[in-house]
Amino acid sequence: MFFARTTLAAAGIALSLTGAVSAQDAPKTDAPAADASARIVATPNTVVADVNGDQITVGHIVSLAARLPEQYQTLADDVLFNGILEQLIQQSLLAQRVDSDTNAMKFAIENERRALLATEAVNRIGGAAVTEEAVQKAYADRYTSGETAQDFFASHILVATEEEAKAVVAELEGGADFAELAKTKSIGPSNVQGGELGWIEPGQTVAPFEAAALALKPGELSPPTETQFGWHVIKLKELRDHQPPKLEDVRAEIEGELSDLAIEEAIGILDEGAEIKRMNENIDPSVVRKTTLLD
Repeated sequence: MFFARTTLAAAGIALSLTGAVSAQDAPKTDAPAADASARIVATPNTVVADVNGDQITVGHIVSLAARLPEQYQTLADDVLFNGILEQLIQQSLLAQRVDSDTNAMKFAIENERRALLATEAVNRIGGAAVTEEAVQKAYADRYTSGETAQDFFASHILVATEEEAKAVVAELEGGADFAELAKTKSIGPSNVQGGELGWIEPGQTVAPFEAAALALKPGELSPPTETQFGWHVIKLKELRDHQPPKLEDVRAEIEGELSDLAIEEAIGILDEGAEIKRMNENIDPSVVRKTTLLD
């Protein structure tokens, strides 16, 4: 049997199962199971139960099913359908015991309606912005147009002051081994591996470090380079062209950004074209916690 608790203010509806659910556990209906060939073609307005005149339709069941957590979507159709129907019947029975809306209910219902309409607008605006053409263009703009970026393989020695960095450069130019010097002089965590950082992709390090490394040729040392971490002496080992990620690996991220941007722009346009009067200047903000106002 299903047991659900719903609140109008909640973004979704929580539904839990008591014990293991199987087809045998499904709530019993008043009518015997119909032969598959005799079943009607349901519409959203098809009535599936009448509770003292309160009609429950296929639309109510589908709407509630769509809002359930993902784990419930794997239930058998008959278990899910009958479980939700039973819940709606129970809710109707309980709802009929309340003969008038309280203040708390009135404002919660108005907030829920506003939120549902806003969510629908967001889905429409965001969905319209995510076209294959827009996705392809965003991917090209970010990853494949312009100059080819480069990855670099580098090591570094990190010290606290410019004077120390200059002394490190002098030792290296005098023939000191870079890895051994990094182990004894570097204050960075890479000192244990002789300062080696491995392959670094564009944007993975702070800008001054990346710029200094990419200005070198393989085998060269950088002059002392300052970042927020201290002073670096960088040795470039190798360069290679950066390989952009595959479109399918970043598609979800791109689609999300396109959707968010379209929604942000739409809100800005709506805000500019609306007549909005804010009259909260003389309201004590502590009123936000006075739930007794809803009694």
